[in-house]
Amino acid sequence: MSSESPMLEAVDLHKRFGELNVLNGVSLSVPRGKVMCLLGPSGSGKSTFLRCINHLERVDGGRIRLDGELIGHVERNGVLHELPGRRIVHQRQRIGMVFQQFNLFPHLTVAQNIALAPTTLRKLSKSAARQRALELLDRVGLRDKIDVYPSALSGGQQQRVAIARALATDPKLMLFDEPTSALDPALVGEVLAVMRDLAADGMTMVVVTHEIGFARDVAHLTAVLDGGEVVETGPSERVLESPGHPRVKEFLKHVR
Repeated sequence: MSSESPMLEAVDLHKRFGELNVLNGVSLSVPRGKVMCLLGPSGSGKSTFLRCINHLERVDGGRIRLDGELIGHVERNGVLHELPGRRIVHQRQRIGMVFQQFNLFPHLTVAQNIALAPTTLRKLSKSAARQRALELLDRVGLRDKIDVYPSALSGGQQQRVAIARALATDPKLMLFDEPTSALDPALVGEVLAVMRDLAADGMTMVVVTHEIGFARDVAHLTAVLDGGEVVETGPSERVLESPGHPRVKEFLKHVR
């Protein structure tokens, strides 16, 4: 794809859960190598939007493209047809996701957690997968924890391992769903530092967060969702310092 084409493009996404409309025509575009933060009140559709990007939730309307490729579907004569499960799994390898809860397997060591996807999905040898785990643990500052179990780690350390695990398949896009909200305040900084380093290295990222300082200092773009709609989007400095929409002004007043 052209270096000028977006890494992620979501067009007119709709998602319902029963009678509840969670996404109402969400359209967002993230250039390659850039960071977008998603802000908004609880229940505004931010987490659902992330889960639709990697097809953990099926959209009821609209299209998502990663690096120009339609995610979760193939289009024939203007009609979307869902891809087979194995194709969707293959696509998900290109999208790393870090959740609010760390979701590490408690019965596996740190190395085994990180190596699981490369060995099972990419058929990497155990020795090569362990070497990759070492490299990623270096990146998140936890090389000395390679053979410990998650229960021996702090919350911040577990989340850093979760980031390393998400990076293990060399994704083109990283998704973060409130990655610091389950952490003690003293541990938030160590996770944000890893995310700042990823951004500095040019990783394309979409981050759901209430960390306004991170959005202001790191994110190139900020989008604010409310009621399943994008009510404002643009360069982070403008959205955060001079919002135009009254709902955005009210939201920021309460979270600063």
